[in-house]
Amino acid sequence: MAKVTLSDRFITSPKRVPETGRVDYPDALVPGLALRVTAAGHRSFVLIARYPMKPKNPTRRALGDYGELSLEKAREQAREWIALIKKGTDPKVAQARQRAAEHRAQVNTFKAVAEAFIERHVSKLAKGDEAKRMIEMEFIKRWGHRPINDILPSEVAEAIRPIAKRAPYSAHNAFSILRRMFNWAIGTHEFGVTESPMERLRPADLIGRRESRERILSDGELRTVWDKCLDQGKAVVGHENKVMGYPYGPLIRMLILTGQRLREVADMTWSEVDFTSKVWTIPAARMKGGRAHAVPLAPDAVALLKSLPRFSGEHVFTTTDGKTSVNGFGKCKERIDRLTGVKNWVMHDLRRTVRTHFSALPVQDLVRELVISHARPGLHKVYDQHSYMDEKRECLTLWEARLRGILAPKPPADVADIEAERIRRAGA
Repeated sequence: MAKVTLSDRFITSPKRVPETGRVDYPDALVPGLALRVTAAGHRSFVLIARYPMKPKNPTRRALGDYGELSLEKAREQAREWIALIKKGTDPKVAQARQRAAEHRAQVNTFKAVAEAFIERHVSKLAKGDEAKRMIEMEFIKRWGHRPINDILPSEVAEAIRPIAKRAPYSAHNAFSILRRMFNWAIGTHEFGVTESPMERLRPADLIGRRESRERILSDGELRTVWDKCLDQGKAVVGHENKVMGYPYGPLIRMLILTGQRLREVADMTWSEVDFTSKVWTIPAARMKGGRAHAVPLAPDAVALLKSLPRFSGEHVFTTTDGKTSVNGFGKCKERIDRLTGVKNWVMHDLRRTVRTHFSALPVQDLVRELVISHARPGLHKVYDQHSYMDEKRECLTLWEARLRGILAPKPPADVADIEAERIRRAGA
């Protein structure tokens, strides 16, 4: 049949309906495109071409029914198919790929991708527990059931801003882990993620520059924080608004006594503590450097731990009968600020304060760094495998003596006396 320039008027004309069977009306504008009309009046578009799967003979393939597919869209789709055929790609294969991609985009919710990221990547990181908690609390709660490709840059900015307002350092960490998650999802080619909403966002603009913190608590501030924290798990009867009880009170005191990181202390389990050898061993999975860290427990730290309640679960600091470790440090920090009046500090400043006091102790600098699990410098990391357990214990014992001097006018033991005793023992 001769080609004709198809139009809606031509297509809908009753004259195009055959008495029997069906008839094709080739389009003069797009080669291979034809209108197919049956005796029942059904109208559809087809493309007649030599497809890659069957290149020997021309084959008709349906593009769609007229009405559901306009003439303009039919011509556009026919041109796309012809372009694919010229490249050696079968349009059916291309359509199947597109449908699969669209399905992945809908099925792969933010929660599904985030949980896969946590399982395959975050769990292997040195601070994986912290990153996992950040993803779950800040992002899965917000976007869990939405397709991951629907997350917009403006929504990321909206999620990061409140974190930046209350804790700029946490906001930088949150931004970093979210950006890493999207890049990971793109790299796997598994979830249909091809673009990241983080692409044009800059943390310096969104959060502010990440400045190095230098804040340490003065002796008076440290004493005030300590005094407002109970070191036992007893109920705070009649003093709920005056002191910080279990679990946050003793947890903060443990931070001061040991100089370890917040989550390392908060996630402590009873199985990690050996009261016989007086050593707390933090497993590699919970350490920033990815290596197990042994913390000798000086007398005050041991006494604090022994005063705490024991629950059915393993966690030392808990509000869930030991099943999970304690959370809610934002509210905890707000409360300790109200109780003490100490301002402009974060929990990590306690660690910096403790390390600063270590420098006043008669202890090697290497030992001071090892106590707080900082990496050994240079060749020490490779060739020096000594545990320095005795040296670290001495450092923490001297620190407890110095701390007692800060907390009370007349400390029960003087640092110089302990140092003299150490020299005496060494010469014996």
